[in-house]
Amino acid sequence: MDLLHAGILGIVEGLTEFLPISSTGHLILTSELLGIPQDAFHKTFEVVIQLGSILAVLFVFWEKLSKNSLNLWVKLCIGFLPAGTFGFLFYSYIKALFAPITVSIMLIIGGIAFIALEVFHKERESLIQNIEEITYKQALWIGFFQALAMIPGTSRSGATIIGGLLMGCNRKVATEFSFLLALPAMVVASSYSLYKSHTTMDFENLFALGVGFVVAFLSALVAIKLFLNFITRFNFIPFGIYRILLGIVFLSYLDIL
Repeated sequence: MDLLHAGILGIVEGLTEFLPISSTGHLILTSELLGIPQDAFHKTFEVVIQLGSILAVLFVFWEKLSKNSLNLWVKLCIGFLPAGTFGFLFYSYIKALFAPITVSIMLIIGGIAFIALEVFHKERESLIQNIEEITYKQALWIGFFQALAMIPGTSRSGATIIGGLLMGCNRKVATEFSFLLALPAMVVASSYSLYKSHTTMDFENLFALGVGFVVAFLSALVAIKLFLNFITRFNFIPFGIYRILLGIVFLSYLDIL
């Protein structure tokens, strides 16, 4: 992988990690368009640069995390348990799903789910207006939704936001908790992925990984602030429509439709 490709993928990762449109899916589809093979290093690259985006969460939400550190961190750790358990047990099977066709199908399924949920959620009163009001049990249930997002194309943020909405959170709270829940998940996922594929790391690959990591961090800072402003005024239906259209386009590109 050259540095230009690393930079492009870093931008794609940073801009899509916190949107409910699947950053991993967009990385896989972008790699397909750029002609980058899905080898062992590239699959690790796609996971690890997500940590750059996640560190942007620490930058943006540091004050909230420091004020509510213990209670909130316990909830985040509880929410991480389902994904951590399934990821450890089924790591090799999950890696095998990193393919454009899987992404395309899951983009469409997730898009339909978002539209259906927004139609339902519009008539339902949000009971949780502040992130501190989320209970340990609700955090665990949202964590199960995060576990579903290990299927590429599902969208980690999309799945956890849907989980938060179903638990009674308003859009802003569901989105903020989704962002923060990424912290333990991506630290562990990135560390484990690096450990499993350390033999693919040489100086050139490490440099490309560093470029993608930094670019993802910077572009994620922009995406977080824009997305939080967006969801205070609009719902998630536009993202659902985008997911469905993108999935159809790539199924056509792959000559499946």
